[in-house]
Amino acid sequence: MLSAQQLATMLTLQDKMNAKVNPDWLNAGYGYLRAAMVESVEAIEHHGWKWWKAQHKDLPQLQMELVDIWHFALSACIIDFKGDIAASAKSIAAELASGNTQVTFDQKNYDSSQLSLLDNLELMTGLCAAKRFSVPLFMQIVVQCDMSADELYRQYVGKNVLNFFRQDNGYKDGTYIKVWQGREDNEHLVDVMNALDLSKPEFSDLVYEGLKARYPQN
Repeated sequence: MLSAQQLATMLTLQDKMNAKVNPDWLNAGYGYLRAAMVESVEAIEHHGWKWWKAQHKDLPQLQMELVDIWHFALSACIIDFKGDIAASAKSIAAELASGNTQVTFDQKNYDSSQLSLLDNLELMTGLCAAKRFSVPLFMQIVVQCDMSADELYRQYVGKNVLNFFRQDNGYKDGTYIKVWQGREDNEHLVDVMNALDLSKPEFSDLVYEGLKARYPQN
């Protein structure tokens, strides 16, 4: 289960990233759950659903889609609580602590713990289309994709910090260097994160500093 510190870190990072895109993002009316719905459909594609042809589940891509969905879900939650990070974290923590695996959709009850990964992805897509999100359902999908809560946190923070780092180093105006020392920035990110203690409250800051220390200086 995600810890209180992890939830606070992720929600704070999400708020900062959204504010970097638009300082008034809370009132912009962006369709975050619509975005989560589209990512959910893409996750279904990576899982494979076509019975008339051979398909193979692409687990790494599925995990990446889940991290993207989580970005949008956190954003929607912060909006629901009018920018209150503490209240957002408390709400998510309560959902996780409830242990409730039941999801009601279209007046029908579903037990996500008894459904296949594909059916749960489809259920999440439907909920997002109806402007709803179930944290317990999402975490059930995370488990079905062979991810722990810590791994979700690690991948989320890594992608968020890398996005910040790119923006701070010229990504928008085209001056950012994506490949250095013969390796892409996301490869350097993996090295940096693997050398750090995930439990440290300043984990995200340490990731940023690690990237900064490796990035070519003009």
